[in-house]
Amino acid sequence: MSLGQLLLTGVPGPELDSETAARFKKLQPGGFILFGRNIISPEQVRKLIDDLRDLSHIEPFITIDQEGGRVSRLRLIGEEPPNAQSLRDKGDVKLIKQHGKLTGQILRLFGFNLDLCPVLDISYDDTADNSLKGRCWGRDPQQVINNAGVFNRAMRAEGVLSCAKHFPGYGPAECDPHEFLPVIDKTHPQMLESELLPYTALLPEIDSVMTCHSNYTAYDPDRPRWPASLSHNVCTKLLRDQLGFEGLAMTDDLDMGAILNEVTFEQAIQEAVRAGNDLVMICHRLEMVELARQHLEGVEAPILHDTLVRIEKTKKRLVAPDPFSLDRFAKINRDIWDLRVATLGEELAKNKSIEDGKRSPVELY
Repeated sequence: MSLGQLLLTGVPGPELDSETAARFKKLQPGGFILFGRNIISPEQVRKLIDDLRDLSHIEPFITIDQEGGRVSRLRLIGEEPPNAQSLRDKGDVKLIKQHGKLTGQILRLFGFNLDLCPVLDISYDDTADNSLKGRCWGRDPQQVINNAGVFNRAMRAEGVLSCAKHFPGYGPAECDPHEFLPVIDKTHPQMLESELLPYTALLPEIDSVMTCHSNYTAYDPDRPRWPASLSHNVCTKLLRDQLGFEGLAMTDDLDMGAILNEVTFEQAIQEAVRAGNDLVMICHRLEMVELARQHLEGVEAPILHDTLVRIEKTKKRLVAPDPFSLDRFAKINRDIWDLRVATLGEELAKNKSIEDGKRSPVELY
């Protein structure tokens, strides 16, 4: 397997031009992540995904952020599912299960095989400006475990792999990592009885974990402002050794301010893998993807071997897309609308979320 397998890359636009196709064919990335800039119509999204699969020698991860609410990339071409917070506040397990099922169905129809959710962060303040607004399944660990667990099981039953995020927990963050590095001062015991409880409970039924760009002073006391996503103490000692997670670990987008402002690109790529991540995510500066592959050559062979084994093992569980049909899309879309009405009521359902999330400094839409 080539080092390209460690790269999870964005795609420049809604279709593959010959230059991008040639670049990806040579690089053979392990996976692709789609954003709003890649989504124009149902047929176009499916064609783009088919094209990405066609140029890959090894089945790629095809992923997206499809959580619900404002973080639902597919709402650009269809209905917007309710977000985690509104489903949490409604308190009906059947609706949460339906949300997981429909999320899995719509993703399979387009050819996505990995969804970057559920969010396992705890909401201590539903209005906090820390990127989590509307995205949290609970105000306490048990509520997160109950609700995110139902969603996760229903989505995975449809054949889509899941990703728990943002490990070890963004809940206490006081700024948005798209812009700056949050510093979280919780002690080990405090983390164990709060942030880490949803992971402890749900890791056996989670396919992958996304490590986050916050500094946890308890885990890296000797390295001020060192992000968790680059921390061996967090990604290996805590996630793998202490919590026993043997699945796939990936970084959050390395094109975020929390990383760009703190370390060099070479450091970000190499230290992320040395820390224990299997996939490094580069969403926006796509001209850097080849350079990232070169930087991976500087990582020690035994570390790369373990990483490639975990990637290969996870890919064995990927399921090929469902046949595409616009009628099927229309039906799932109607079901998503019905779910939205059942969760929010007829009047509120008409108001789509405002896209007010912070952007990474390099992100162009």
